[in-house]
Amino acid sequence: MSQWFECKVKFDKMMDDGVQKTVTEAYLVDALSFTEAEARITEEMEPYISGEFSVSAVKRVNLSDIFYNETGDKWYKVKTNFITIDEKTAVEKRTASYQMVQASDFSQALAVFTDSMKDTLADYEIASIVETPLMDVFGANLTKTIADKAEN
Repeated sequence: MSQWFECKVKFDKMMDDGVQKTVTEAYLVDALSFTEAEARITEEMEPYISGEFSVSAVKRVNLSDIFYNETGDKWYKVKTNFITIDEKTAVEKRTASYQMVQASDFSQALAVFTDSMKDTLADYEIASIVETPLMDVFGANLTKTIADKAEN
């Protein structure tokens, strides 16, 4: 099971008007620990940032799934409530779960999420869909892991 960490990276960025400004951007990485998350985000960002940068924050994020969509340029956090019925008391119970969806706008986020959940047998309701400040998501690099194991 994946563990996701939100990493904030602080660096100097050239703005559209030509002014250099210090910005902090958020990214999501799949890692086993805080240390690995910091190492992963550093490795992923080095090719894209010229000059100095620092990882200013790393925090664990509770996510059950990520739905990628190549046409999307934004990330939306979807809160779903899975509905179960307690057999003893016959009372509905809602269990919150969070997913990330890549989309270009709200309606596409809803469509991608709905399409991704169409084979789910559990009853659920969408509690909220919120655009996040995430710039990108870096999942586990399985190809590199397999290649590293082959070398050893």
